[in-house]
Amino acid sequence: MTPDVEVIAPQSTIREAAQLMDEINVGSLPVCDGRRLLGMVTDRDITIRATAAGKSPDECLVEEVMSEGADWCFEDEAVEDAMEKMQARQIRRLPVVDRDKMLVGIISLGDLAVDTERQEEVAETLERISDPAKPERTGTGGV
Repeated sequence: MTPDVEVIAPQSTIREAAQLMDEINVGSLPVCDGRRLLGMVTDRDITIRATAAGKSPDECLVEEVMSEGADWCFEDEAVEDAMEKMQARQIRRLPVVDRDKMLVGIISLGDLAVDTERQEEVAETLERISDPAKPERTGTGGV
């Protein structure tokens, strides 16, 4: 797990989110009220839900484009449970929270890959995450 991750507030602009992503070289950020996890915002959220819709990067807020209801795992949860959630949602990063749902870090596929005892499980997780998803083409902006 990567502890002490950078977060973005829901009232921040998408320009601020994109600049932070660029600065720390990531494609997603936890959206938090303080350290309470509200959701995630990805570079894809910004591109599809804001840029493609013609929204101004200096006026559009993170809360307008973020993915709410993001999956997460508890810090004391089994690694296998975290991998199952990553597979089900086809995500490479999963926020980790304490029992008060305060963000404590993020577990990534890369974090899992260094665990030599779990190589087969990690390979299966990568395969399931990488399975092509059916595109959502309703025009409603769903991801």
